[in-house]
Amino acid sequence: MTLRDLESLRRVRDRIDREYAQPLDVEALARGAHMSAGHLSRQFRRAYGESPYSYLMTRRIERAMALLRQGDLSVTDVCFTVGCSSLGTFSTRFTELVGVPPSIYRKQATAATEGIPSCVAKQVTRPIRNREAPAGSRQ
Repeated sequence: MTLRDLESLRRVRDRIDREYAQPLDVEALARGAHMSAGHLSRQFRRAYGESPYSYLMTRRIERAMALLRQGDLSVTDVCFTVGCSSLGTFSTRFTELVGVPPSIYRKQATAATEGIPSCVAKQVTRPIRNREAPAGSRQ
């Protein structure tokens, strides 16, 4: 992988971090990086250990976790706020990464992080990338 490829991949990752709530797909990200979607996916996985889509969903789930801990929005509102267009896909991916459905997470995390500064709660509750939560795990 060339230095130029790494720079392009870093720009793609930074764009995902910035625009996670926007309607992003691998085709759009690849066009912005002047690569084919297949090449971007292969190179991104090689550099970061996961696909661009998986990285995007992880960013969305991290943000959703923070919104759910605040408790101001419904699970449906959180889903759409973080850029997901399907509540079913959002709930499934959330459960895969976190180990519990969003509604259960909200109840558990609100009690577990009460009184903890939000910056610390964010670190403690961050989903584990590149691995799905073990079946039946509870936070």
